[in-house]
Amino acid sequence: MSIIVGVIPLLGYVCGSMTFSIWVTSWVKGVDVRDAGSGHASATNTIRQAGWLPGALVAFLDISKGFLPTYLAVRAGLPNWGIGLTAGFAVIGHCWPLFAGFRGGMGLATLAGGLLATSPLSMLIGLGLLISLVLILHHSARGSAITGLLLAPLLWFIGFRGPEFWVGSIGGVVIFFRFLSDWSRKYRELWLDRET
Repeated sequence: MSIIVGVIPLLGYVCGSMTFSIWVTSWVKGVDVRDAGSGHASATNTIRQAGWLPGALVAFLDISKGFLPTYLAVRAGLPNWGIGLTAGFAVIGHCWPLFAGFRGGMGLATLAGGLLATSPLSMLIGLGLLISLVLILHHSARGSAITGLLLAPLLWFIGFRGPEFWVGSIGGVVIFFRFLSDWSRKYRELWLDRET
């Protein structure tokens, strides 16, 4: 079991490092998605540069790369903290990918995939929290960072105290620190357009 606990989170990082936004945008438009827009390898930046269909594909793939290793961790019988660690490493891989010079995206979709693998309801709760905070604050990065901090306590309060809580805890901390880089950015329209 100790070997499995060590290997599956590593697999999570490798899965997270698969930079679909870079690959898809390069294939569709022949550009590096990080060279314009927000500068992040994300689904929303793919939408900006390649359109809605490529962006939707990237969003699905980014969710999948959080879902698959976390689901494997659940099926392998890892302890709750090991499941959370796997999801957290997938988010870390997305944000700082091995295959793209450690310049990746923001990790929200990948965290959503990790939550989905443990409980679809926990993912919906996280999504609701994120949307509420972005609408209240009118600032995507700040709403996302605070979501990272509040996700685990909210899940605990509602009664999710198993793997969902650990995914929310570890993944949420990564999200918080990742979005601090955009804390002072000025947004024109939520997260789809921004002033640099």
